[in-house]
Amino acid sequence: MINLNNYTLLALYATIFTWLITVLGSSMVFFFKKINKTIMDTSLGIAAGIMLSASFWSLLNPAIENARSLNQIPWLIVSIGFMFGGIFIFITDKYFQKKIKNISMKEKSVFLMILSITMHNIPEGLAVGIAFGSLKYQHLNTSLTNAFMLALAIGLQNFPEGSAISLPLRRENYTRLKSFIYGSLSAIVEPIFGVVGALLTIKIQYLMPIFLSFAAGAMIYVIIQELIPESQTNSNKSLMAIFTLIGFTIMMILDTAI
Repeated sequence: MINLNNYTLLALYATIFTWLITVLGSSMVFFFKKINKTIMDTSLGIAAGIMLSASFWSLLNPAIENARSLNQIPWLIVSIGFMFGGIFIFITDKYFQKKIKNISMKEKSVFLMILSITMHNIPEGLAVGIAFGSLKYQHLNTSLTNAFMLALAIGLQNFPEGSAISLPLRRENYTRLKSFIYGSLSAIVEPIFGVVGALLTIKIQYLMPIFLSFAAGAMIYVIIQELIPESQTNSNKSLMAIFTLIGFTIMMILDTAI
């Protein structure tokens, strides 16, 4: 039986789940040459809405309340953490792009695709870990439901990401097995950073507002840079936007009703 008070273990289980959804998405390379784009874009749009909503309800709002309870300056602390989270992902992405500038264009495009998805899985793992780690502090506006919903949302958008790596690799004449392995490994960082996020949150309460807002900033950067633009490449942009609103509303209702 799972101990609901072992938040680090819960974070590990949740991020293993999100990784396994990536593995499932990557496995599509064994069955299809391509997956219906509208289905992929719809799932990305819904996941973006849920994650955007969760960034506030599960991360930013608790960060503000925690900063206030610790007699910190909420707007300053949360703003610093939020901006640093987004800038960190931006700088990391640019750094790795420069490191691979000397390889061939074909190899570069493949590497950048894997790198971009792997890099944005890091803040997703941190976000889930921090959401579960923050459950230790009863004075925060967090809940087990929110933490699980955040993991579910991230898992939902991991499915098309796994396919987004394995299927193009197959088109580039990689074997089905190698394409599957590369796609699956792109999210292996999530369980690692999920545990890191939970441990940091549990061990260092005073820095909790920074950790929470950092994860929110990193995740929203990924949503804006990756998920929403990708869903908007669909010919029916307006419908994809509606699905994003639906995802946001689902998370908001779960937070306020449960």
